[in-house]
Amino acid sequence: MSTIDQARSQRVGLLLALGVFLTWGLFPSYFKLLAAVPAVEVLSHRIVWSAVFMAVLLPLGGGVAAFRRALRDGRVVGLIGLSALLIGVNWLTYVATITSGHVLEASLGYFLAPLTNVALGRLVLGERLTRLQLVACLMALGAVAALAFGTEGEIWRALVLAISFGFYGLVRKTVRVEALPGNTLECFLLVPFAAIYLAWQAAAGTIHFGAALPGTSTLLALSGVVTAVPLIAYAAAARRLKLSTLGLMQFLTPSMAFLLGAFVYGEPFGRTKLACFAVIWTALALYGRETVRLARRPA
Repeated sequence: MSTIDQARSQRVGLLLALGVFLTWGLFPSYFKLLAAVPAVEVLSHRIVWSAVFMAVLLPLGGGVAAFRRALRDGRVVGLIGLSALLIGVNWLTYVATITSGHVLEASLGYFLAPLTNVALGRLVLGERLTRLQLVACLMALGAVAALAFGTEGEIWRALVLAISFGFYGLVRKTVRVEALPGNTLECFLLVPFAAIYLAWQAAAGTIHFGAALPGTSTLLALSGVVTAVPLIAYAAAARRLKLSTLGLMQFLTPSMAFLLGAFVYGEPFGRTKLACFAVIWTALALYGRETVRLARRPA
């Protein structure tokens, strides 16, 4: 790839990542509307409707041939199976955290996730950081540690969110399959488990889809679209950007969730959390400035 093509690819990756993280930042408001539905049922609907959406989108996006090639490659299927497991755990934990009234803990998990990405990028992929980027990462790490300390030890949900999503990003960066066929395969691998659960719920008469709650069925069905589209864009961005860059941009999502939890949903918020929030944004500004400087430097 030429220098010009590489720069263009990185710009596309940056725009995709920006759109994804801003969209994910608004997810707490969406899933708060489904608080009356058990988290496992919400997860199952996300999987089933995402698979339906992907099945329609795959031929429209010209991804059928790539999907078939992926199916014939045992290594790709194995890695996508691992990424499907990781994102399934992440989705379930996230929905359960949001609907149980712990938006700030969910935001903490996604404050930790970029640091996981940066660490994995350095340790596994050998990505290098400049001194200023390292300082920014250490600042963010200190702020997140202070946030974790302020939760009085109740951070297990945050840790599950961070670790599952960090490793998900690593797997999707290394597996040789494009975003659309890869995400379609992820959904198809998860569908049998989700379908069995929903069938069991329907037989027991406890399923919420089609119930009298206003708009619940529509929200559950649309969860497939709002899940699949950002995930495709994220996978595409991950193939175009350094994992460390992707990780630091990811702070946009928990920042928005943090603001929603503190100022919209009225979860406890004090000066310590505000100070940590300011330090994290300062670290983001430093890292972004250094990334721009490196991008402008002649090759």
